[in-house]
Amino acid sequence: MDSKPDRQLWFGPSFLAPTAESTDQPQEYERLWRGFMTARVMLGLVLLLLQGVILALGPVQDTSLILICGGYLMVALGSRIMARPARPGRTSTFQWIATTVVDILTFAALQAIQGNSINYAPLFALPILMASVLGPLLVALAAAAGVTLLLLAYAAWSSIQVPADAAALFLQAALTGAGCFAISFFANQIATRLAKVELRAERSQLAERVQRQVNELVIESMTDGVLVVDPQCVVRAANPAARQLLGAECALGSVSFDLASLAGWQGLVDLTKASFLGRTAEAADITIRHLGQGPRRLQVRTQLASTQGGVEERLCVMFLQDQRELEARMRADKLASMGRMSAAVAHEIRNPLSAIAQANALLDEDLHEPRHKQLTQMVLQNARRLEKIVEEVLEISHVQRRERALTAPDLLLNEAVERICRDWQRQTGSEHLLSLELSSDIVRLRFETEHLRRILVNLLDNARRYSSSRPAAIQVYIGPPTANQVSVGVWSDGAPLDHSVERHLFEPFFSSESRSSGLGLYISRELCEDQGATLVYGRATRHMASDLVDGNEFLMTFPLHPGRAGPVSTTPVP
Repeated sequence: MDSKPDRQLWFGPSFLAPTAESTDQPQEYERLWRGFMTARVMLGLVLLLLQGVILALGPVQDTSLILICGGYLMVALGSRIMARPARPGRTSTFQWIATTVVDILTFAALQAIQGNSINYAPLFALPILMASVLGPLLVALAAAAGVTLLLLAYAAWSSIQVPADAAALFLQAALTGAGCFAISFFANQIATRLAKVELRAERSQLAERVQRQVNELVIESMTDGVLVVDPQCVVRAANPAARQLLGAECALGSVSFDLASLAGWQGLVDLTKASFLGRTAEAADITIRHLGQGPRRLQVRTQLASTQGGVEERLCVMFLQDQRELEARMRADKLASMGRMSAAVAHEIRNPLSAIAQANALLDEDLHEPRHKQLTQMVLQNARRLEKIVEEVLEISHVQRRERALTAPDLLLNEAVERICRDWQRQTGSEHLLSLELSSDIVRLRFETEHLRRILVNLLDNARRYSSSRPAAIQVYIGPPTANQVSVGVWSDGAPLDHSVERHLFEPFFSSESRSSGLGLYISRELCEDQGATLVYGRATRHMASDLVDGNEFLMTFPLHPGRAGPVSTTPVP
C-alpha cells in the first residue's frame, strides 16, 4: 500500500532525495516541540501559584518550594523563548537529556520537600512523554529509569520514617515505574510511526508538485495542440500550439474563451457536444475557416477527463494536429526511406536522360515550324528539370559521404560574393531586383568556392520565387567581421512562412510546392555545416526605398581564423 504512489508518479518518493528541511525539521515535529515547551511554562506557572496559595494559607512559612517553582518557571520560559527545535539522535541529544533531567529533578524535589501531603508523581508523565515523543528511544527509556529509581529511593526514605508502610510504598513505586517504562516505549513507537508517515506524505507531495510541473512543461512545449473544454464549450486551458492552430485573436490573448463565439470553430463545438453526449472519445478531420485567412485542416481527437463529480463537472480534452504538417511529415518519412534507392535510380536515369537531351537537340536542328520548335523547347525544359533533380538526389549521397575535415582553399569573400551575384543577375535577368552590399574589410575564408556558389544561387532562387518585383526586393549583404566570424545574409521582402513550413524548412524532400524536390535548402545547410559554417532562417527588417520592410532572411555565418580580416580596401556596391 505504501509503494502505490511510486508506481503512479513519474518521480516517486524513492526517486526524490529527502531534503534537509523535510528530514530534520518537519512542521509537525516543530509544532509538538513548541506545544511541550508551552506546557512546561504553564505547568511552572500553575505550580508557582499553587505554592503561593499554600504559603499564604499554611501555618508553616517555607519558601523553598516557591523558589524551586520560580526557578523551574524561569528555566521553562527561557527554553520556550530562546531554544530552537533540534531533531534528537545526533549532536542535539544533550538538549533533551538536560531538559528531561531538569524536569525530573524539579518534580522529585517537590515530592521530597512537600512530603506525603501532596503527590507530585503524576507530573513525571510530562518529561517522560516529551522524551518519548520528541527524543530517541534511549533517552525515553533513560527518563523512565530515572523516574523509577527516584521513586524507589523516595519509597526507601519514607519506609525509614514509617516502617509500617514500607511494602505499600515500594509496591506503588514499582507499579509507577513499570507504567513509566510502558508509556515511554509505546509513546516513542507511535511518535516514530507518525514521523515516518508525515515524512512520506511530504515527499509524496513534493513528487506530485514535480510531476505537475513536468506535465505543464511538456504540454506547453508540445507541437500538438491541447484544449480543455467544459460542457458549455468554454475553453478552460490551452497550450500555445493549440492557440496558434485556432488562428484567432481571442484565442491568443485570452486565458479562457468560448468556442461558440466564432463561426470558424463550429466543427470543434459539434465534436465537443458529441463527446459529452455519447460519453465516448471522438475523432474527426475539421477545417477551420476565418475571414481573411486560409483554411486550416486539423485532425482532432477528444477524450473525456475522469472526475469524481457529476456529468456537468466533466471536461473534454481535445488534441489538435495540423493535417498539413502530418502529411508533410509522412511524405518526408516515405521519401527519406527511399533515399538510398533514389540515388541508385538517379544513376540509371542520368544516361537515358542525356540521350534524350541530345536527341532533342539534333531534332531541333532539323525543325523549322514554330509549333514543332515549341515542342522541342518543352522537351528541353523538362529534361533540364529532370537533370537538376537527378543532380540534387545524387548530391545528397555525396554530401553525406564527404569527410568533415575537408581542407578548402582560401577565398576573398567580397570578390566571391560579388562574382556569384553578378552571374546570377545576368542569367536570370534580375538586375533591378538584387541589391548588393559588400564589406569594407578584406575578409579571407577557408571555404570551397563552388560550394559557396551553390548555396548563394539556391538562396537567391528561393528569394526570387517569393519576393515582389520592386527594386531591391532581394538584398545580399556581408556583415562587419568580428574576431572569429563573419556573416553573409540573403534577404527578400516575401511574406512570412507558415509555422508548419518553417519547422521543416531544412529537412530533405520537404517543400511547400509540388514542383520542387525539397532538397535545395537541405543540401545548402549540409554544405555549410560540412566546413564549419551555419545557415539559419529568420525574419529581419531592411531598408527599401527609405522604408523599413520586414522580410525573410537566410543568414550564413562563417568561422574566421586570426589574420583573416584585413584593413579597409573596398566600398559598398549599390
